[in-house]
Amino acid sequence: MTGFDRLTPALQYQIVNTLGYARLRPVQELTIGPVLDGKNCVVLAPTAGGKTEAAFFPLLSAMDAADWRPTSVIYLSPIRALLNNQEERVTRFATTLGRRVAKWHGDTGQGARKAFLSDSTDILLTTPESLEAMMMSPRVPAKRVFAGLRAVIIDEVHAFAGDDRGAHLAALLERLSRFCGNDVQRIGLSATVGNPEQILAWLQGRSRRPGTVISPPREASAPRLELDSVETMENAASIVRRFHAGSKRLVFVDSRRGVEEIGTRLRRDGVDVYMVHGSLSAPERRDAERAFAERTDCVIVSTSALELGIDIGDLDHVIQIDSPSTVASFLQRLGRTGRRAGAQANCTFLAVKPAAALQAAALMRLHRQGYVEDVRAERRAAHILAHQLLALCIEHGGIGRGDWFAWLDGATSFADIGPEERSALVDHMLEEGILSDQEGRLWLGPEGEKLYGRRNFAELYAVFSTPRLIRVQHDTHDVGTVDASFLEALDSDARRAAFSLGGRAWQVVHIAWGRGLCHVKPADAAPSARWSGSPTFLGYRLCQAMREVLVQEGYDPGWSARARLLIDSLRVEHAFLREADECNGPSPMVDDGGDTVVWWTFAGGRANLLLARMIEAELGGKCVSRNTSITCKEEAGKSQAALRQVVRQLAAEGRPNDADARRWADAAAGRGRVSKFAPCLTEEALTAYLVERMMDVEGAREAVKGGAGSREM
Repeated sequence: MTGFDRLTPALQYQIVNTLGYARLRPVQELTIGPVLDGKNCVVLAPTAGGKTEAAFFPLLSAMDAADWRPTSVIYLSPIRALLNNQEERVTRFATTLGRRVAKWHGDTGQGARKAFLSDSTDILLTTPESLEAMMMSPRVPAKRVFAGLRAVIIDEVHAFAGDDRGAHLAALLERLSRFCGNDVQRIGLSATVGNPEQILAWLQGRSRRPGTVISPPREASAPRLELDSVETMENAASIVRRFHAGSKRLVFVDSRRGVEEIGTRLRRDGVDVYMVHGSLSAPERRDAERAFAERTDCVIVSTSALELGIDIGDLDHVIQIDSPSTVASFLQRLGRTGRRAGAQANCTFLAVKPAAALQAAALMRLHRQGYVEDVRAERRAAHILAHQLLALCIEHGGIGRGDWFAWLDGATSFADIGPEERSALVDHMLEEGILSDQEGRLWLGPEGEKLYGRRNFAELYAVFSTPRLIRVQHDTHDVGTVDASFLEALDSDARRAAFSLGGRAWQVVHIAWGRGLCHVKPADAAPSARWSGSPTFLGYRLCQAMREVLVQEGYDPGWSARARLLIDSLRVEHAFLREADECNGPSPMVDDGGDTVVWWTFAGGRANLLLARMIEAELGGKCVSRNTSITCKEEAGKSQAALRQVVRQLAAEGRPNDADARRWADAAAGRGRVSKFAPCLTEEALTAYLVERMMDVEGAREAVKGGAGSREM
């Protein structure tokens, strides 16, 4: 019996006659049985490989056979654009069996929300943040709405599992199971993940259902990869304009400002261009989404938002300005192309900065070696546990100290947090006034109200921190949002200030700070708006691949003549790396003049951050950590011999170790963004959080071995 044979006759008929399928794809055939058997699943298939149907067809069949009542299936996506993109598709599947679909996210109007609450649909498309808001809101009868829940589909599961949003999602899954009293089935979908078994274990939580990874064989077709050095953003825009003119091109830029700069230049040159990033208004984003399906000769410029599974039709080419920071991200972007029969997946890197060219070359190298990063799911996310405690207080109108954790018990994100640590967390939050104890029930205290109570507890809907945003409006049309700090830094005469947003220049007319509104009018020209962000830490393996590109001879076949010249110049500039390897010596330390020594570790940002603090403690002075090196200044840079001796001593002692990381965690906190729930944490829990986020102990230890001359060559 095939998977298709196990579907209900009604659905079989609709798949063939209404949806027009001649046959199911391998991943769909393989998924039907495990889903109908009630297993939790991680389903792996390339972008546009049919994962959505693989999850929904068997669930619709079960819904039809057992007459599941609304709302029985939740589909979760990391971004709104993917929900918008999937709504029509999922609705088409569902309506063949007379089932209904609704969407709920930040752009969903009040009318649509009220309609759903009064008459819930069979399937709900939403984000974890919107789901949290529904569960906390007194206007949403969440227990009634989710009483019939049977299954949750998590699309792009890899985008969740390794960060705070994944820890939050794991907690939400357990709370949903408590709401409905069912062991809710969990189905994760992904195109790229290096450790699917670990992702499955994270997804399982306290579910007692058996679990399985579904990974059909993939066709071995090599993509076309190209790397070119273009030196300036103006040159990059010019190449994009001329590159395969007449086709649909998707350009990735890893910053909102970069998207605005490239998009504005292309629009100025008469290109049909659309932009996508998180600070554009909903209408602007919808225009871009329509272009995906309707246009053929256009350019879409986007941040990482479009690397996820949005269906953008028959895309011809992917262009990457500079380089993403992981192989997994690169693979997601590469997977946007090559979907038509006979088409070849392709990606062209246009490197503006020399360092980005080296990084792109390293990514190409790792990809050709078949490497993909593992996703590391959190197991002691105390800051998210604090967030969930606060959310439960709001949801239940106060909750008993002995009752709250039962709602979260089993979530993988909290698996390594024991009862004593949980009790210490509550005690600390009470002592700090974040919580109050009102006759045995926990509720927000005065400090908790101050930190998280504004705008009806909106700070508790999302676990990630965001700067204060100001809405930009022309007449009654929303353009997007900008950081308040950016507007504050503009010309002191706000009427003369101008910036570019959505590819258009705007002059500030008036800023209503109290309402969070900036009124603008069109301007002739203006620089791009700026948004705040955190530094990008590259991983140990990617940095090592960058080193390999520098020390080894030869060229990747995808490098252009200009890229080869640039890599050659970088190899000459870093010739000391090859010299060290040829004599089997330690990783180089280079005198840079004026009491400055640069230690070239190629260990990654988190590893180097820890080592920099340790060197400062031993030698004094100041150490500046980067992804590939540590620059030791003043006392720390006076003697290369003294620096080498410190490194050798650390290697002899098997350090750095976890104790070192804990010792220097506070010193690292100023170098990166700390969770908005940090005030909820005990000193010990905060230290553990900082170590996890800011430091790579294993990578630092490998760097020390290399600096002492004891690494394996």
